[in-house]
Amino acid sequence: MKRALITGVTGQDGSYLSELLLEKGYVVYGIMRRKSCVDYGNVEHIKDKINFIYADMTDIVSLINAMNVSQADEVYNLAAQSFVATSWEQPLATTEIDAVGVTNMLEAIRIIKPEARFYQASTSEMFGLVQAIPQSETTPFYPRSPYGVAKLYGHWITKNYRESYGMFACSGILFNHESERRGKEFVTRKITNAVARIKYGLQECVELGNLDSKRDWGHAKDYVRAMWLMLQQEKADDYVVATNETRTVREFVEIAFKHADIEIEWHGSGVNETGTCKATGKTVVRIDPKFFRPAEVELLLGDPAKAEKVLGWKREINFAELVRLMVSNDMALNRQA
Repeated sequence: MKRALITGVTGQDGSYLSELLLEKGYVVYGIMRRKSCVDYGNVEHIKDKINFIYADMTDIVSLINAMNVSQADEVYNLAAQSFVATSWEQPLATTEIDAVGVTNMLEAIRIIKPEARFYQASTSEMFGLVQAIPQSETTPFYPRSPYGVAKLYGHWITKNYRESYGMFACSGILFNHESERRGKEFVTRKITNAVARIKYGLQECVELGNLDSKRDWGHAKDYVRAMWLMLQQEKADDYVVATNETRTVREFVEIAFKHADIEIEWHGSGVNETGTCKATGKTVVRIDPKFFRPAEVELLLGDPAKAEKVLGWKREINFAELVRLMVSNDMALNRQA
């Protein structure tokens, strides 16, 4: 039986990856930070099937211990401060976790079990001010946030350990991937949760930033499958995982409200734009400049050709279905509440 160690196991990706590996017969170990109140997050429903180890990405001694305990054949580094807005408020903490933390994990593997296979969760935010459309593995990087910069360090240190020490170390350059388990601080879940609350009269409107930002959105369940496939190859490499489709935040909003049978009529443009519900005449979408990024990433569009050809990976959940699943889940949650 293969043994896997997952950092960030309680998050969105960690939970879907845990389910996938358990289905494949892995012994799964998950790293958790010690808190005064134990919080299993998105793996609450499978917590009895996961072997938890207390460790921290900023503490290499604890990561060495995690490798000693798990003797993992595969290590998936999903732990991160992953909210772009927070990275502007906490740039040093973001750097410690998302950049230095990757080095700590790689060192722990090199010291304890250098033959273990390593997956690093890189991000499309590394492209930032995009230099080519679509973005592929050879597109130059131009990050536009402390998060993107820190992730770029993690990406390059992974490549350096692969080339310098001969370690099987891969990076998945994953474009935006969402799900019903996404945190409510992220714009997609903020939208779908607001739709449900507006539908049930629990909330009057949702305040958003740039509606014209374009993203390449997929479902996390599809993307963790790509992570696993990367570590099953003969040779370690880096791969873009994306849908090759770009959608605006506005499109996400429109599909989400439509699924809840709420029709929006748009008024104004830019920071003055509002979305009014035709049925009630009330404003349900309002633009607030405070949600604009200091340095905006306008367009992300990934080319997954390499992942499709080499890994045999294909996304199964399309954009409209992704939004529908998220809205349906939030409507169920808010109905219960």
